[in-house]
Amino acid sequence: MVTLLTGPGSFAHCGQASSLPRIVVRGGRNLSTEWNWDPPVRDRAAGARPSSAAPRGGRSLRSHTARSRNDSHSSVAHGRRSLHSRRPLAPAARAGQPGEAGGVPAIRCGRRCRVPAPRSPRAEPPPSARDVTLCHPSAIPLAGPVADGRPRLLVLRALGLGDLLAGVPALRALRAARPGHEIVLAAPGGLAGPAAACGAVDTLLPAAAPGRAVPSALPWAAPPPDIAVDLHGNGPPSHRLLAALAPSRLLAFAHPGTPGLQGPRWRPDEHERERWCRLLSFYGIPGDPRDLTLAPPLAPSPAPGAVVLHPGAGSPSRRWPAERYAAVARGLLERGHRVVVTGGPGEEELAARVAVPGARTLAGGLPFPALSALVAAARAVVSGDTGIAHLAVAHATPTVTLFGPVAPALWGPPPSPRHRVLWHPGPPGDPHAPVPDPLLLRIGPQDVLEALDALDALDGRGAVRG
Repeated sequence: MVTLLTGPGSFAHCGQASSLPRIVVRGGRNLSTEWNWDPPVRDRAAGARPSSAAPRGGRSLRSHTARSRNDSHSSVAHGRRSLHSRRPLAPAARAGQPGEAGGVPAIRCGRRCRVPAPRSPRAEPPPSARDVTLCHPSAIPLAGPVADGRPRLLVLRALGLGDLLAGVPALRALRAARPGHEIVLAAPGGLAGPAAACGAVDTLLPAAAPGRAVPSALPWAAPPPDIAVDLHGNGPPSHRLLAALAPSRLLAFAHPGTPGLQGPRWRPDEHERERWCRLLSFYGIPGDPRDLTLAPPLAPSPAPGAVVLHPGAGSPSRRWPAERYAAVARGLLERGHRVVVTGGPGEEELAARVAVPGARTLAGGLPFPALSALVAAARAVVSGDTGIAHLAVAHATPTVTLFGPVAPALWGPPPSPRHRVLWHPGPPGDPHAPVPDPLLLRIGPQDVLEALDALDALDGRGAVRG
C-alpha cells in the first residue's frame, strides 16, 4: 500500500491515520547645466570616479532537488572595514584643462574660481549603462536600482533549484530584516532566474561545486560583507568559506568543528523550509516557512492546461523508472488530458522514453521563464522529489510527488489537498545512490493515476466537488 499524504499534519496508510510532522552605476550626476567647482570637472575627465562632493546615485541590484548536507552557523565579530574605497583622481582629471581628456572650456571669474561654461543638457544614461560597483566582475545584477555603497549581506546556498526554492522563506526574512542591505546570493549562475523571481535577492554571485559539496572559494572582489549567512549546510566547510571573507557578522548553525560560532543546534529531522527560518529566528530575524509562493510569470505557457510529467532528478535514487512514467502518460491520454514530458539538459533520451504517441516533449532544459510559465499554467505536475516539484508548489499548481530515499516530512510540500505525496514509510535510503531507491520502486503507475484522479475531483479552491 502507498502512503498518500493529503491533509495537514496527517497521512493515510493502509486505512489507518498516523501522525506526521506538519510541513508546514553607480548612478550618474545630474547632467543638466550647473555651476560648480572643480570636482565635477575633474570627475568627468579620463573616466575618473566621482569625488566625495559629487552626488551619488545608484542602481538596484535586486533581484533537482538535493538535500542540505551536514555542513552549521552563529555570529562572529570581525573588524569592520569600509564598504567602498576611494581612488585618487587621475592626473588628467586633476588638470581639467581644455584640450585634455575630459577638459571643458572654462570661464575665468577672478583669481580664485574657475567655473565650467554652460553646456546643453544631456540625457541621464540608462541604469544598465551606469558605472555600478559589483562585488565581483562575474556577479549578476538581478533587477532595479540600489544606491552604490550599500552594506552587503552575503548568503551562501550554492545548491540546486529545489534547494533555492526551499530557501525562499529565509531569503525573504533577510530582505525584510535588512532592507538597506544589498543581498548577494552565492549560488549557481543558472539560478539567476528563480533568484530574481523570489524578489529577495539583489545580486547573484556564481558559485557551485560538484555534487552537494561546498565551493572551494567564492569570487569576491569587494570589501568584506557586513553580514554573511550560511544557508548551505551545517559546517564546518561552509563556515570557513564565509569566515575567510571576514564579515562583520556570521550567522550559521553551531558545529564542533567551528567552536567560535554560537549558533543554534542542527536538527536532522527538521523540514528544510523550517530549518532555515529557525536559524534566522535564533538571531532575532523572524521568518515564515509558508512564504514561498512566486508571482505569476509574465511569459506565456508553451502548453497551458497540460499535465506535466518530469521523469528526471538530480540522482538516480530519486528517479522513478521511465516505463512507469510512460504508463501514466498513456492513462492520462486515455482520460483526455494533454501530456507534456519535460527534462533537463542531458535528459533528452529519458524524456523520449516517456513520451508515448500523443504526448509532447519539451526536454533539454527549458529557459527558466518558459519552464516557470509551463508549470504555473499546468493542470498538474508529476515528478519525483526534485526542483520542478518545488516550482509547482511555489506557483500553487497541483502536484503528485513521488518520494523514496528521503521522507516528505523533510522535503515535501506544505499540507494541502492540492499536493499529493506518494510514499511508502521505511528506513531512510541514500539520496545519492546510483540506482532507484527500493521504497520509490514500491509506487506503481496506478497509484499515480489515482492521485491525479483525486486532484481532478477538486474545485479551484482545493475542495472536493460535491
